[in-house]
Amino acid sequence: MQSIETKMNQTKTDVLIVGAGPAGLATAIELKRSGVANVTVLEREPVAGGMPRLCHHTGFGVWDLRRVMTGPHYARRYAQKASAMGVEIRVATTVTGWDSANAVTFSSPQGLGVLAAQAILLATGVRERPRAARLVAGSRPQGIFTTGSLQRFVDERHLPVGKRAVIVGAEEVSLSAFMTVRAAGLSVAAITTELPQHQMYLPYLLPKWGLVDMLTRTPVQCSTRIRRVLGRERVEGVEIEHVTAGDVATIACDTVVFTGDWIPEYEVARQGGLQLDRGTRGPQIDGQFRTSRRGVFAAGNLLRGAESAATSALEGRAAAV
Repeated sequence: MQSIETKMNQTKTDVLIVGAGPAGLATAIELKRSGVANVTVLEREPVAGGMPRLCHHTGFGVWDLRRVMTGPHYARRYAQKASAMGVEIRVATTVTGWDSANAVTFSSPQGLGVLAAQAILLATGVRERPRAARLVAGSRPQGIFTTGSLQRFVDERHLPVGKRAVIVGAEEVSLSAFMTVRAAGLSVAAITTELPQHQMYLPYLLPKWGLVDMLTRTPVQCSTRIRRVLGRERVEGVEIEHVTAGDVATIACDTVVFTGDWIPEYEVARQGGLQLDRGTRGPQIDGQFRTSRRGVFAAGNLLRGAESAATSALEGRAAAV
């Protein structure tokens, strides 16, 4: 009887990229421009493009593509460009481990497989820390989201969310959550952050200038943490605490969106035995994006948590050089 390993479909490519977000696709495009014959991208989601494809608002493409576009348009632009240049993009394909020093195992709708490459680049991105990992007390009522789950709920499934939201976090991705809930017809009761100052800076707002007026009418509460989510079947409010003064207050809402507080998607890197940075928890790299494992590189938000899509794409281009 054959072993599982010998039953797997085994193929080869010149460069394998894990992750079809801005960093992975930009790397693939640049590699093809430089003359690399075979570039393969594996993406676990059913559609290439990464997080931007869920962000149905404008503000993408300014710094890397020199034009303003929505997230889905931006994601399609990179995916279509990569495909047009001959990059093989395999969606709904999850890397499950490492077969050898330069090969990974994967699962896809077609079955299990092994893909070997002369070089491998990891661009698996990040994920938001959910409510449970933030140790916020309370029950588990309906109406609690991360930015990603909110956008899937609203923009992919077109389901109603609520009427009044509190957004936890005040950084670039929080703007994305803000625009999503506003587009869904919700008011925003408050934006909270434990930091002493919000991180929604002017360069992020310039491509989204219509936000400025709405944000000036939305309370942004700094040095404030969410102590408890109130409600049993449905969110009824949140209990907040000022982290220095200790003052406690309640905000009525039926929706809570936890944004940011990023965790690198380091599972493939960990499985490969790559050295991880103790601070970022992403792979350690040198100035040429090389990891501790020979022939394996890393780029994009996997390295340190979330930067903009443009930053990841430009970093992907640099990693291909």
